[in-house]
Amino acid sequence: MDGLNVTSGLVTLAGVFAYINYRFFRLPTTVGLMLISLVISIVILFLGKMGIHFDVLAVDMVQTIDFDETLMHGMLSFLLFAGALHININNLGQQKYVITFLATFGVLISTVIIGCTSYWVLYMIGADIPFIYCLVFGSLISPTDPISVMSILKTAGAPKSLETKIAGESLFNDGVGVVVFLILSGIAAGGQEIGILDALGLFFQEAIGGAVFGFWAGYITFLMLRGVDNYQVEVLLTLGLVMGGYSLASALHLSAPIAIVVAGLLIGNHGRMLGMSEKTRDHLDNFWELLDEILNAVLFVLIGLEILIIPFHTYPLWVAFGMIPIVLSARFVSVSIPVMILRFRREFSPNVIKILTWGGLRGGISVALALSLTAEAPRDAILTFTYVVVVFSILVQGLTVGHLIKAESSS
Repeated sequence: MDGLNVTSGLVTLAGVFAYINYRFFRLPTTVGLMLISLVISIVILFLGKMGIHFDVLAVDMVQTIDFDETLMHGMLSFLLFAGALHININNLGQQKYVITFLATFGVLISTVIIGCTSYWVLYMIGADIPFIYCLVFGSLISPTDPISVMSILKTAGAPKSLETKIAGESLFNDGVGVVVFLILSGIAAGGQEIGILDALGLFFQEAIGGAVFGFWAGYITFLMLRGVDNYQVEVLLTLGLVMGGYSLASALHLSAPIAIVVAGLLIGNHGRMLGMSEKTRDHLDNFWELLDEILNAVLFVLIGLEILIIPFHTYPLWVAFGMIPIVLSARFVSVSIPVMILRFRREFSPNVIKILTWGGLRGGISVALALSLTAEAPRDAILTFTYVVVVFSILVQGLTVGHLIKAESSS
């Protein structure tokens, strides 16, 4: 299949599934689309076992799609910018210490806990997965996914301070998680010998360098926006910032996700208030909101379809399901430590740890990173573990986090 046919098929499926969800299920859009896609994929696999081979065409279509390339170097820049565009920077500033701790130390703590615990569990059942690859799994599954989180928060009704914590953390920690993943996977592949100082240097180059690059790219675009009053031109400028900025940051070996988040925050706050007319703001908001919804729909349909090529035969499913409590426990600890440290400086609601733990959804970024592993890695095992955790996160946590927030906020 060529790229146009695959894209047409995905968009068509997204439209049909969105219609089915709206008419019959009324689930949050992303959850509903992924659930329908997942169920249909399972039915196709079942029919294939019965001798009705729809699965050949479906598997062929999914295998044609490079999920890692499609998300990490295609959709992600647009989705991150759209998410950051509507985050109030003043609210973000009030939560800056919480977000910084969660997005950095929280990811590192979770990576170590998941890596050590999963290695011990796999060793006990006789699985031969090197410790470094268990850490790689920890690094790709630790960050909360901004795409999943932002879409769920729209309907969760969270208090503003809590929403800012969750959204702010998810926007930044995926960039941090990607950097940690790249360092660990590089060590695991043996392609580079990295000491602690080298790893820290690379981390700061990617993370801090990405933030600085994103600020200046956003600021230059802001100056250009302020010099024109034409919404078509201004929308094109933001598209150029997202696409060109992401590509250039990647080429400079800086964290492109962090760069786009910072640029989006600058344009969404100073750019909106000081560089645009009200007419332009309306058009810009409508454009990015629509693009965000379309890409989200396609992405979650694609996540559901990925089950067609996940190698579940690698380990018994109970091993993969056993990773769910490991990941949730690591999330609980990695949230608790920063919150307990920061309690000396500020007040937190009594239930913040519980909500942050359950609201830390995983999504497509984790799957994309698992798919990017080379054949030399225990790729099939890590991909299976990752997919099971992501599906649980989106379907179970995604469907219940809103009820949890409402229950805890009223208690």
